[in-house]
Amino acid sequence: MSYKTILVHCDAGRATDARLKLGFELADRFAGHLVGLHVRQAFQAPAFTDAVQAMEAVYSTYESALRADEAAATATFQRMAGMAGCSSDWRVADGLADEALTVEARCADLVIVGQDEPDAPPTAPPAKLAEKTAIESGRPVLVVPYIGLAKPPGKTVMLCWNGSREAVRAATAALPLLKSANKVIVLTIDPPTGADRHEPGADAAQWLARHDAKVTVQRDSAADSDVGGVILSRAADHDVDLIVMGIYGHSRMRELVLGGASRTLLASMTAPLLIAH
Repeated sequence: MSYKTILVHCDAGRATDARLKLGFELADRFAGHLVGLHVRQAFQAPAFTDAVQAMEAVYSTYESALRADEAAATATFQRMAGMAGCSSDWRVADGLADEALTVEARCADLVIVGQDEPDAPPTAPPAKLAEKTAIESGRPVLVVPYIGLAKPPGKTVMLCWNGSREAVRAATAALPLLKSANKVIVLTIDPPTGADRHEPGADAAQWLARHDAKVTVQRDSAADSDVGGVILSRAADHDVDLIVMGIYGHSRMRELVLGGASRTLLASMTAPLLIAH
């Protein structure tokens, strides 16, 4: 497996530069093709309003902002593509960003999106774009922090492992990066124990080692702490530049009520996060 088609979501935000830079670097590394996608987010009017003229003015302002955003995103892509040495193409879609990105993602090996930004403008993509894309498309999603990248990801990688279907999908999707990393840390937190259980994380480490990955296993306990907080702490301890994990291993309702590692990392990530569902 390799990343032959990499899809990058390109809005007009400042973080688009970091996403495109990463996308082109990965496309060059894996001899792949990069697709830049900008979505003209559909206007969603308030459910109730009596001010028709006022609404027309709001819509006109919104359309002007959309045109400015598209021009900015196109210019950013063209500038970055001009400096890159790999093939690429530029696409613009109309509609809802999560729906358009999901459709395009189904024919990509890897999707790169940004972390939700605080105080995003009305034309910005909807919240939880990364989660929706991973869940609805079935493709791996690489989420870039809105603060940008401190360094290129993929040298020291942490794989969050609990043996779940979601963890397996994430690990498999990240295999090209895991194989090329200088160090892969398989992190297990409060793993099940018992005479009939395999050593936690050992099977995953052995599987990765057969792919020539340089693997170590770290076992940890969350006790009364949030699992996501423990993951972030260990990532900081090891200067990790990429975290790999499956999201929503529990039901969405349980995640909503209890919090969950998925939500913690997506909200507070400091390093890129590769997710799969």
